[in-house]
Amino acid sequence: MVTNVIDKYLKMKIHILGICGTFMGGLAQILVEKGHIVSGSDKQFYPPMSEQLHSLGVEMIEGYKESDLPPADLYVIGNALSRGNPSVEYILNEKLEYTSGPKMLGEMIRDRTVIAVSGTHGKTSTSFLLCEIFQAQGVDVGFLVGGVSDAFKNSARLGTSEYFIIEADEYDSAFFDKRSKFIHYHPNTLIINNIEFDHADIFNDLSDILKQFHHAIRTVPANGHIVFHQDEKNILDLMELGFWSNLHKLGSEGTIQLSFDDGSINFENQKFSIDDLPMHGKHNLKNAVIAMHVAFLHGIHPEHSFAALTNSKGVKRRFETVFQRADKLVIDDFAHHPTAISQTVQAAINYFSSKRILGIIELASNTMSQGYHGQGLYESALNLDKVYWLNLSGKKNQEFEYDSIDLLLNDLQKKIDEFDVILIMSNKDSKKISEPVIDLIKSK
Repeated sequence: MVTNVIDKYLKMKIHILGICGTFMGGLAQILVEKGHIVSGSDKQFYPPMSEQLHSLGVEMIEGYKESDLPPADLYVIGNALSRGNPSVEYILNEKLEYTSGPKMLGEMIRDRTVIAVSGTHGKTSTSFLLCEIFQAQGVDVGFLVGGVSDAFKNSARLGTSEYFIIEADEYDSAFFDKRSKFIHYHPNTLIINNIEFDHADIFNDLSDILKQFHHAIRTVPANGHIVFHQDEKNILDLMELGFWSNLHKLGSEGTIQLSFDDGSINFENQKFSIDDLPMHGKHNLKNAVIAMHVAFLHGIHPEHSFAALTNSKGVKRRFETVFQRADKLVIDDFAHHPTAISQTVQAAINYFSSKRILGIIELASNTMSQGYHGQGLYESALNLDKVYWLNLSGKKNQEFEYDSIDLLLNDLQKKIDEFDVILIMSNKDSKKISEPVIDLIKSK
């Protein structure tokens, strides 16, 4: 057990393979705070995680050559690595101590009150909203979130309070542990924002995903909480498989309710106007509501939560304005699924109702680029005035997809004057799109 190894040494030398990912980089932050000496390997290092690791004093090794692998008491192997990797093969051949990141984190936070935020969409946003609520109440909450927010210096911290908020991903833990990451976290409160088919590289169908979510439900104690929106059919189907904890169906009586009829969030006899919140779109408001209710379950009144959310800094790349001038606006959004695309599109149309909107959407996830969503993917953006689809995977699903950024930009140059808002959606490095688009606007 890794717990025994950690307890054995006051200070361990820990090497993380795949350290530049948001989860592993966050884990490095927590390990450093606990007094361990941390180093890490990755294929390449890039901001903002490389800057965060540098500030922590983490030695960064580029590549996975066996000769570059430093000696360590423990190796933490990321889920992007598999058999055949030289470092992995050396660790196995030499019978060195190793574990997965989710397992290690789960063991470190077993004595905390864990709030796990799961679901296909909204995990990062909801996690940071909760962090902002707790922080506004003076609670030094611990967290590990797979994103960046201007409200916090880093994407993770150990914290000194009893609470730990974790973005709970359904992706697998490691090549030697194909269970979803969230199985390791043993939450007191489990948020399930929504469930849809995704990650076609590891799941065959929705039932595979529901099975993993049900494993997570089995780990929530009887005095714990499971929180979700009552209009999510797939979650209701999941609950039919059985649950053993307190269930909170948001929108039902006794919970916090979101009402678009009068533009308010309602709790008991109180109303909070959604116009006072800095977020756009139904999906983001649902994230705010679920964060408020979970905070209430842990002693923070909705009035205080709402006040904190009115000052929310949000999450980088969630409907973020990255360029603005009188005649042009460039918005960057982290979209990885047809539902997320359609929600962002609708939010943009509502917010920029009198403007012409051009979408540039990268099919960056395995599920999107390989065509698993079919025609529904392209229909998710039909309401935009025009859409450019970018697919760099080498497998074009439609003739109108661009397999080169240069080709897309060449065509965009002829049309860009016709639009007021450029909405970029990608779940990879969007700067490779946004920066040349901004340069193109400036050159006009």
